[in-house]
Amino acid sequence: IHLSIRRQRQMCIRDRTKEKNARDTFEVSGNCEMCKKRIESATLSLKGVKYVSWSPQSKNFSIIYNSTKVSIDDVKKKIADVGHDNSSYKATNEVYDNLHGCCKYRDPE
Repeated sequence: IHLSIRRQRQMCIRDRTKEKNARDTFEVSGNCEMCKKRIESATLSLKGVKYVSWSPQSKNFSIIYNSTKVSIDDVKKKIADVGHDNSSYKATNEVYDNLHGCCKYRDPE
């Protein structure tokens, strides 16, 4: 009986850990490997972010994060703060204008 109680506790702890980990995918604007490095580095710097990957070809950003430590809204804000538009936030013109030439993804006005 003692062993089965310990086993149940371990399973509960594992289940709670799984509940904390959230996955999401959304589009992020950008063009190249420099964009990839900037986007991924910025988001990995947030506490609670466990894994990120952004594809220059598809523009898809995938993330695994601890939802008790960071929100997807925080992640999207951080991405915009480093110069990349997404469905929730647009990078400021000041930040965007300071991106390297090959990283500029907006149509010239």
